Amino acid sequence: MANKKDYYEIMGLSRGASEAEIKRAFRGLAKKYHPDVNPGNKDAELKFKEINEAYEILSNKESRARYDQFGHAGVDPNYANTGYGAQSPFGDDFDIGDIFSSFFGGGFAENFTRNHGVNPNSPTAGSDRSVDLSISFEEAVNGTTKSVSYGAIDLCRHCSGTGAKGGSNDVKNCSACGGSGRITTSRKTPFGVMQTAQICGSCRGKGTVISNPCRFCSGAGLVNSNREIHIDIPAGIDNDQILKVSGKGDAGRNSGPFGDLLVHINVRPHSVFERKGTNIWCEIPITFTQAALGAEISVPTIDGRVTYKIHEGTQSGDVFKLKNKGVKNINGYGRGDQFVKVIVEVPKNLSPNQKEMLRNFESASQDKNYQNRRGFFDKIKDLFEN
Repeated sequence: MANKKDYYEIMGLSRGASEAEIKRAFRGLAKKYHPDVNPGNKDAELKFKEINEAYEILSNKESRARYDQFGHAGVDPNYANTGYGAQSPFGDDFDIGDIFSSFFGGGFAENFTRNHGVNPNSPTAGSDRSVDLSISFEEAVNGTTKSVSYGAIDLCRHCSGTGAKGGSNDVKNCSACGGSGRITTSRKTPFGVMQTAQICGSCRGKGTVISNPCRFCSGAGLVNSNREIHIDIPAGIDNDQILKVSGKGDAGRNSGPFGDLLVHINVRPHSVFERKGTNIWCEIPITFTQAALGAEISVPTIDGRVTYKIHEGTQSGDVFKLKNKGVKNINGYGRGDQFVKVIVEVPKNLSPNQKEMLRNFESASQDKNYQNRRGFFDKIKDLFEN
């Protein structure tokens, strides 16, 4: 553990980095060192694992706070026999209740523990985990099932989370404190008898001791593990949305609930479609003749191709709508529409014969054939006459 690199150093960040800076740094490094980009490169693979581990800790507020306070000892259950190695920075015997109990009596320490949730035996929920998942445009629109792999903290299966080799049979009440987790001492002072309550040094405040620790978790009851699970991606999910999978985060302590898995969705851009909310947009090029005379054209949609009849005189930039051809609302209420923008393509590489035909066509054209052009020059004429 002493040789582990600093998570901030791995990510190239300062300790005051914001959540956005952490996420941005992770995405850049993950793309650079991803095994798919560096096939067969063991150094890149090791770096990628370090980046993932650092991001999992720093992207979660609770685990980041523990890491900032205690370093690696605050986030690795295998760091010491006591789980996270969460010793007080002021020493084993320090207790905030000691300060007040010396003035108000030992009862204050007990009340403080009960009211502020610092009882080491109380159930504690596990931390959330987060993972980035990249999916295609079609998968986001239609929904899919994906497999994700990530690291998490699990209950040790060899001791069922008790930390004892023989399960609960090897967990006994601490004889030093009688199972209370505290040692109370009394002393006479000029002001009367004062009581001081301290954390029991024998059991570190838990009230129990393990006579035969589990060798697989070193008595912590928790172990690091690699998980792979399948998750259902709902139809209509959008880029940068977060999908919460309940109960798939870190294991809790003292029978506390598991945390959640937060899946950050990254939707890859599509070559034809662009999404705006639940609507889909695309552009379709048509010929000058199709625009002038009207035509039936084939339009791609997420449901397949459909036929649409454009009217004669269609202008470049005109938009038509295909109702209910957009994205399903993720809450299950209807679908958006598809908007198609028409782009009239001017022909290039004309032959001499084609050019001559166009000149003849232009000569035969009248102002009524070009209403926008006629209106523009009427405005110019009025401007200069005035």
